[in-house]
Amino acid sequence: MELFPAIDLIDGCAVRLVKGDYAQKTVYSENPPEVARSFAAAGAKYLHVVDLEGAKNGGTPNLETIGEIIKNRGLQVEVGGGIRSEEVIRTYLDAGVFRVILGTAAVQNPAFLKEMVQKYGEKIAVGVDIKDGMVAIHGWTEVSAESCMDFCERLEEIGVKTIICTDISKDGLLSGTNLELYKTLSEKFSVDIVASGGVTTLEDIGKLAEMGLYGVILGKALYTGNIDLKAAVELVKEGKV
Repeated sequence: MELFPAIDLIDGCAVRLVKGDYAQKTVYSENPPEVARSFAAAGAKYLHVVDLEGAKNGGTPNLETIGEIIKNRGLQVEVGGGIRSEEVIRTYLDAGVFRVILGTAAVQNPAFLKEMVQKYGEKIAVGVDIKDGMVAIHGWTEVSAESCMDFCERLEEIGVKTIICTDISKDGLLSGTNLELYKTLSEKFSVDIVASGGVTTLEDIGKLAEMGLYGVILGKALYTGNIDLKAAVELVKEGKV
């Protein structure tokens, strides 16, 4: 299983929200590239970056900061948040991002998603953000009329390789992750599933690894010290979780 330490960006700072609520924001660092360097030093191979301003309003408001993060090398960076056009996809790929994550655009414009998957293949992932079983959009500020399971089935049919699934009710609370959800997803679909939201302990990581999930995103627990990234990397590498 792959570990994806996360950096969420607002105004060029590394922040965390609670349940996606922009009013409940904590700034953890004003130097995200330095945070990325610390993740690389702990043994991380990947980095999950979300432009929260982009997610809410579209565009690439934190592109300069993301570019600085990518310059660190050593980390393969995936980016999500506000990616709703091929122009933005190309901007990120040209900047050195290895995979972009579509969210709102994938829900609202299936034809666009299909075209991008056909054109860019595994460089396109989809973020499935779940609120009460339904798919949330626009930086989690709205809920669509499509259920999580129906949407994932549609993504698999289109040919999406990687789905990053977040249970919003668990996000940022340090209360554990939705194991039942990820068990269902891993059994129902053959795509690569990345778990996100509420991963709080090494035990959580172990339980997700036992399901055979492709990856897990580590967010607030890294910033609060609940999970030591170096210890998590070693445990996964040695197959102890």
